Amino acid sequence: MSFVRTIWRLLKLVVMFAVRGAELALRRPSARLARADWLHRFCAQAVREMGIEIETVGSFPEKGAVISNHLSYLDIVMFAALRPCVFVSKLEVKSWPVIGWMTVMAGTVFVDRGHGGSALRAGSRMQSVMEQGMPVVFFPEGTTSNGEGLLKFHSGLLAQVLEVGEPVTTAYLQYSLGEGNEPGADVRNDVAYWGDVSMGSHVFRLLGLRNIKAKIWFADAPITFSAAGMQRKVAAVEARDAMLALKEKAEENQELGAGSTRG
Repeated sequence: MSFVRTIWRLLKLVVMFAVRGAELALRRPSARLARADWLHRFCAQAVREMGIEIETVGSFPEKGAVISNHLSYLDIVMFAALRPCVFVSKLEVKSWPVIGWMTVMAGTVFVDRGHGGSALRAGSRMQSVMEQGMPVVFFPEGTTSNGEGLLKFHSGLLAQVLEVGEPVTTAYLQYSLGEGNEPGADVRNDVAYWGDVSMGSHVFRLLGLRNIKAKIWFADAPITFSAAGMQRKVAAVEARDAMLALKEKAEENQELGAGSTRG
């Protein structure tokens, strides 16, 4: 049944891409706000078609930067499904099947890591987006993980946001699987995308899953950086500490919820 489900969903996504892609080609919006709105509508529809449930705790900030832990290419879809926003991503994402095309069309700001001045150039583009009243979302870990912990935060983009005086709000993303999946299906390997797994095989498995649930926690207020936090490496540590605190809060709440359900 999961194979049939995968094929059916794949066909629906192909049709969606054809329709939405034609819309984009005909309208050719140049403004990032219009392109972000296109991505929002596309992702919201994709989430519905795949039967993914998104729950939020707290509010998606109206402006500034939002930083989140990074588990999968699916993260981009989850955030974009909530509201129009612009992403900052590593340059390699451009080459990802489907997701790469989608992020390019949506006006994503790309960072070519390891090349001097890349964060600075991305910073000027981020500032332009934030001045238009849209939040910018990026993943300071720089790559995906299995979610067991947080990787070290890269400091370049954070430094650029702080340089222009914009607020930075943390978000923490969790996935879970409901009933109806095949034995052995789990979030760590079938939803999170990390390691040396090929993109194609992972997408195929993902499309066969049922009852994927995403829960996104938004901090109550932006991070309050210390005076030393204006130093980029200190800012990265303080931002990671803020996300760890939000992670702890999320996991504590999850345990309490599980306890009350069992009771």
